[in-house]
Amino acid sequence: MKRVLTGYRPTGKLHLGHMVGNLQNMLDLQSQYDCYFFIADWHALTTDYADTSQLQNYTRDMVLDWLAFGLDPKECTIYRQSDVPEVAELALYLGMLTPLSWLERNPTYKDQLVELKSKDIATYGFIGYPVLQAADILIVKGDVVPVGEDQLPHLELSREIARRFNHIYGDYLTEPKAKLSKGKRILGIDGRKMSKSYNNAIFLTDEPEEILKKVKKMVTDPARLRRDDLGHPEVCSVFSIHKIFTTPEIETIAQDCRMAKIGCTDCKQSLAASISDALAQFREDRAKMASSPGLVDDVLADGAERAGKIVRETMTEVRQRMNICPTK
Repeated sequence: MKRVLTGYRPTGKLHLGHMVGNLQNMLDLQSQYDCYFFIADWHALTTDYADTSQLQNYTRDMVLDWLAFGLDPKECTIYRQSDVPEVAELALYLGMLTPLSWLERNPTYKDQLVELKSKDIATYGFIGYPVLQAADILIVKGDVVPVGEDQLPHLELSREIARRFNHIYGDYLTEPKAKLSKGKRILGIDGRKMSKSYNNAIFLTDEPEEILKKVKKMVTDPARLRRDDLGHPEVCSVFSIHKIFTTPEIETIAQDCRMAKIGCTDCKQSLAASISDALAQFREDRAKMASSPGLVDDVLADGAERAGKIVRETMTEVRQRMNICPTK
């Protein structure tokens, strides 16, 4: 069975964008592949190193979210990046052979320097995070990595690093292949991509009252100023989310909007109810898991042990090939 690896940075709470995107993909993958899902807490430091006060809380919350969504530790390996210290060791070795020009040409590097200009991220750790990313993948011998199209350059860099290692030290590291994610994209309450950074997200743990409050703020058809104006659902961000969460009634909603049988307030209330219904089982399961002492620690400990077996095997071979053999 081919091995899949993917990870999340614990920099905040998970939201609907994560749910309809990566989380659903992860759920589908766990029954088809040997899956390794990790909490990328070291990667979180690349942008949030100045404030780590919530790092542990976000990590534990993410594990609970994954479990409540349906990821099963019996079917996949869930672990925390920092619980596998050999990853940092491999990143150090790979960094020795990775040309700086490869990192500088990373298409997202300069973009993120601009996008996150409020943070001081012109650091060694930030420009070098693709090397750490390569170590994450290569150390567990990942065959497949689920990515969006915008992440393909990152994976290609991991492949190049693997090829360079194999060219210098002999063929050993597996070149991972991309599996393009099929997840839907969802708009935030301000019409932009949903993101905690934009403060426009509906979080998976939001209660129904909070969901309704946020949905009421959503951008609708700009041409529909009055209740009896005919609507254009195809340009309405509320309707775009209805298509995900209110599938059975979607045509009725569209038709009623076009004929002004329902107003934007009605449409928003209906959407908030659909989202709350979709999250009801998740919230119930999460609450039960959160009340179970030691659950998160046990899952992470078991995952670290399972990942560690593969990781130690990889590093033994890597050290031997690089003539770095610790004294026994």
